[in-house]
Amino acid sequence: METQLLLKKEKGVRTRFAPSPTGFFHIGSARTALFNYLWAKKNQGTFILRIEDTDRERYKKEFEEDILESLKWLGIIWDEGPIQKKDEEQTTNSYVGEYGPYRQSERKEIYKKYIKKLYNEGFLYWCFCTKEELEAQKQDQAARGETPRYKGRCRNLSQSEIEQFKKEGKRGVLRFKTPNKILKIKDLIRGEIVFDTSILGDFVVAKDFETPLYNLACVIDDAEMRVNYIIRGEDHISNTPKQILIQEALGFPRPKYAHIPLILSKERTKISKREGGLTIKELKEEGYLPEAIINFIALLGWNPDTEEEFFTMEELIEKFSIEKIQKSPATFNKERLDFVNGYYIRNLPVEDIAERTIPFFQKSGILKKIKNGAISKIQINETKEVVDISYLIKVVSLFQERVKKLSEFPLMADFFFKKELPYKKELLLWKNFSFSDIQKSLKICYNLLEKLSENDWYKEKIQEVLFKEAEKTEERGLIFWPFRVALSGKEASPPPFDIAEVLGKEKTLKRIDLAIKKIGDTK
Repeated sequence: METQLLLKKEKGVRTRFAPSPTGFFHIGSARTALFNYLWAKKNQGTFILRIEDTDRERYKKEFEEDILESLKWLGIIWDEGPIQKKDEEQTTNSYVGEYGPYRQSERKEIYKKYIKKLYNEGFLYWCFCTKEELEAQKQDQAARGETPRYKGRCRNLSQSEIEQFKKEGKRGVLRFKTPNKILKIKDLIRGEIVFDTSILGDFVVAKDFETPLYNLACVIDDAEMRVNYIIRGEDHISNTPKQILIQEALGFPRPKYAHIPLILSKERTKISKREGGLTIKELKEEGYLPEAIINFIALLGWNPDTEEEFFTMEELIEKFSIEKIQKSPATFNKERLDFVNGYYIRNLPVEDIAERTIPFFQKSGILKKIKNGAISKIQINETKEVVDISYLIKVVSLFQERVKKLSEFPLMADFFFKKELPYKKELLLWKNFSFSDIQKSLKICYNLLEKLSENDWYKEKIQEVLFKEAEKTEERGLIFWPFRVALSGKEASPPPFDIAEVLGKEKTLKRIDLAIKKIGDTK
């Protein structure tokens, strides 16, 4: 007989993402969240975020906050679930949605009702077997070549025996009486999966009447929240028969299941949830864009049946389907992520990219963003000069085609924000020319550029003037190489004409003069 909650029928797709805050938000978890989000939005449904925070030994608030912040940063916004609490003193439980609370630690009374129902109806029983006894049974079964499972030693304890064990201080757990039957499940990705429940044994579902373990809490939450699609990793397939048995015992409807493939490393090994460099927090700090990460993980195991490689979130929602999720494991390739990220950096508006680089310039100690009224300004830390953000936009535009990650901008463009460039004078040398030749070349550049007016100070004009002079020399590099090094202090940089235009006339002439002085007296 169905429980009371099922009397109200829900319409529409309802998916959920239910992470455990025991580590920073991992890219594999992000993909699971994304697939649930896309399927819900594809069907004008509801995407639920539920925090499974019952593992209090490994739970940390910073992990939960990281999950919420990472999802928002990626643009995976939940319709129902917790609301971030910014005020540490705030004690009220905040969430949006009518089926909360959406943290398992706040749902004890809900669990208690169902655990007692299962116990009173004979689906659960107390088990007082010790760890040592269970391990001995497991070893004996293994030696006989049997599948290890609990054989029901405590299944038929009398009430007096139960009370006596409790008086003796023995700690018990609640086990589910597993019926022997064949379960058939239609997985939306893998097709029909058949389970023989006789090999499961009676499994533990709760520590007591208020503390369910994962499989029971998950089933109760999904039913209470009217979840009708379970989209999760294939490592949960083994949990599925247990959860279905609990659903049947409680009279809950069976949701549709879709178990997505694992993500493997290039070496074809399983990527651990705690493997370094693969959390969303780390990827963000490395300079990956949320648009790129979404595009990248969407194609890890899902095939849109098109030659297109890049999709907006709206396009993913339109094209996504569970049937196109592949059965075979997906391979995580960091080089592919770099390629996708570089694409987005190149194709997003330079004003947008410049704004996103500011935290990386700040972290490198190069810049500080300040407010001047409602207008953002940039302070160059080394010179204390305050410039408009348009200066940063010009700088970023010179490197937009070259970088793969936002973190590369400060490494490449630092010379635009320095008072003096810390290069050795030997870098100014071109081929077999002497310092005297280089110095003469720099003086020619200085004299020619000094004559240009501010109105003529743009890269095409600068290039035109210096090209005319370079044509007179036996080697063009004699003009252009030291000129570029004088402005950038690097072996590789954007064209010197572009650099000069951004630096402006005054700074360009000053750097040329410093290069001449760096060479010193060549007599």
